[in-house]
Amino acid sequence: MEIPSRVDYTQACADLLRKLTSMHGPLMFHQSGGCCDGSSPMCYLRGEFRVGAQDVLLGEFIIEGIADPIYIWISASQFEYWKHTHLTIDVVDGRGGGFSLESPEGKRFLIRSRLFRDEEWAILEGAPITTGVSVLG
Repeated sequence: MEIPSRVDYTQACADLLRKLTSMHGPLMFHQSGGCCDGSSPMCYLRGEFRVGAQDVLLGEFIIEGIADPIYIWISASQFEYWKHTHLTIDVVDGRGGGFSLESPEGKRFLIRSRLFRDEEWAILEGAPITTGVSVLG
């Protein structure tokens, strides 16, 4: 039984990630619940944002034309809030978070969401999750 994806991306997101990767190198996302940028997905150089032991790995994007996977992390408190929800990272025009790499491009990443269907949640409810402690040792 295949485990449903918790996170996906739009074509516009993939296009912008190709551009940002060519400019900056390997990337990562962190979805926080911070006050400054609300709950926008923040795009960083991989390793520029320090993943905490409680952060949860939502998934990874394998995008044609980008050599390295792009890992998507979420804070534990946000994961608890969003765990019943499939997230899609999209892009719109406008200025986003000042710390996120897309900001100088006049774009901002945002989250679109939907509740998991009952059959998806039945699989995900018992599926293991990867946390920062798993990765950090």
